[in-house]
Amino acid sequence: MAQHGKITINPPIILAIETSGMCGSIALVCPGQCMAEYSLQTKMTHSRRLLSCIDRLLDDAALTWEDLDCLAVSLGPGSFTGLRIGLSTIKGLAMASTLPLIGISTLDGLASQLSSHPMLIAPVIDARKKEIYTALYRGSLNGTLQRISDEMAISPQDFASRINESVLLIGDGTSIYGDFFKENLGALAIILPNEVYYPRASTIGMLAVPLWEKKQFLDPASAVPVYIRPSEAEIHFK
Repeated sequence: MAQHGKITINPPIILAIETSGMCGSIALVCPGQCMAEYSLQTKMTHSRRLLSCIDRLLDDAALTWEDLDCLAVSLGPGSFTGLRIGLSTIKGLAMASTLPLIGISTLDGLASQLSSHPMLIAPVIDARKKEIYTALYRGSLNGTLQRISDEMAISPQDFASRINESVLLIGDGTSIYGDFFKENLGALAIILPNEVYYPRASTIGMLAVPLWEKKQFLDPASAVPVYIRPSEAEIHFK
């Protein structure tokens, strides 16, 4: 257990990072509590500020690396560059500190922000090339979230054709395809406001807590991002 001011904190204390999009974030969480979180949206790449922000967050929370029990990272889908930066950074930190590493789906992280809503939930991330990254989830009043589809990279048209009930839509894809969803799904499309559609490191950390208890860790040497579809470099190489 660690001391945070006068409060005793039960493990695990998890440092989580989220770099799947323009709004990157880092957070310190423990069971049932976000201890600290820092977010910044900028055109500057995450690599320019990630390590310094981690040092600042630990310092502001009066914690050290010795207080941490685990590291967690958003694996994607999302920006290929952002995911590579986030994962390479956290892998280096995991190997240097010998802390265990947990990977969480970006879509799971987004959907978990709405888990207490007992209805269909769909995170929608802009995948470029006129596609979206998405998956379907079912929330519940007790906060239990169930994924009921595979993660997909599909066109908004194909996504809309799969919806036959009210659905909560969250993610930056709604700013691009929101009008399309309203036109094609009508009242079935419930679009969350822009200020809540960013993935958050705190939700990545919270989802990592039960995985830490089950010791479901990644091997830092072999962990890779979840792109869903191949990157441009992979396509051209093939």
